Amino acid sequence: MTTKADVIRQAHACGFADIGFTTVAPFDAHRQQLNERQADYGWVARMGLNLMRGSDPLAVMPEARTLIVLIEPYLRHRFPRRLEAHFGRCYLDDDRITKKGLAVRFKAFRGWLRDRGIASKSGMHMPHRAAAARAGLGSLGKNCLFYSRKAVRQGSWILPLTLLVDQSFAPDAPSFQMGCPDWCRNACVAACPTRALKGDGTLDPRRCISYLSYYGEGLTPRALREPMGLYVYGCDRCQDVCPRNAPWLALDLPVHPEAAVLEADFTLEQLLHMDQEYFKSRIWPRMFYMPAEQIWRWRMNAARAMGNTRDDRYVDDLARAAEDTAVDERVRAMAVWALGRIGGARADAVLARLRPAAAGLVLEEFAQSDKGRG
Repeated sequence: MTTKADVIRQAHACGFADIGFTTVAPFDAHRQQLNERQADYGWVARMGLNLMRGSDPLAVMPEARTLIVLIEPYLRHRFPRRLEAHFGRCYLDDDRITKKGLAVRFKAFRGWLRDRGIASKSGMHMPHRAAAARAGLGSLGKNCLFYSRKAVRQGSWILPLTLLVDQSFAPDAPSFQMGCPDWCRNACVAACPTRALKGDGTLDPRRCISYLSYYGEGLTPRALREPMGLYVYGCDRCQDVCPRNAPWLALDLPVHPEAAVLEADFTLEQLLHMDQEYFKSRIWPRMFYMPAEQIWRWRMNAARAMGNTRDDRYVDDLARAAEDTAVDERVRAMAVWALGRIGGARADAVLARLRPAAAGLVLEEFAQSDKGRG
């Protein structure tokens, strides 16, 4: 019989920072929250991810007897500062498509269980943070993230991974407490540019920069463009300012082995002008939440980030995007906004050239700009 100690040793051997065990009882509080916040999370179901079903482990795997939670740090290496300015760090180390790191180790762990007669099933739609708390692996944060009890110096730079198995193991003591110190003065809440964090351990996902960058509907609302800053995909603002993360961020981490390649492929200029082939071969394998038919969203985000740099070196690139009628009008409208945000003689000249032929969203963007000046 495979013991709990055996499983723990193997998890560490596969490179996971921590492991916890809990029951397969339903996550009733999570289910209740989903029911109460349909307006906030209904979009998830429309995308095909059944969070309600995931709240009951036995609905995912009827023969399950234990829920195992593995802790995977995703900030083992540092990335170039320019990349960290535009992308959430967890996406820079995401290998769910490339399957070069975590996916290989997770598969090896499941293979080890299988060789010992233990069936397993991973549930991507299960409440991973709630599962990690119930498995006693750390504590919660006001930024709605989970903080490890062991990994990354008890920081939040982790991914809790759930795995249902058909063998019974003794559950660990849960740890549902909020671990934020009183003296932090709600640093994450105060720092959230779009006011998505509510301060009680919940957030409005539709105002979160991460959501807005890859799931937001249509042209990004004007009121949120400047607060979204330089982020193109994801956001780490609430983690960067958190005093609980300071011990890990202070380390001189080794450079990520693929950082140079990522930096070369993910410049704002390339994102703004990329074609389908470039997207599919270089961008999508690393950041895949937006499919090829939504390449406009990438371009729109890049244009917004350019505008928020206030750097006139982007004027020519924005002009090229704004003047190309083959480009999606949401991208062209954002390019107009970005040119206005950068300002200066060169940008003003481009806008003056564009204004007479403006139509649709581009014309509306000019009208909103005029209204803002009035």
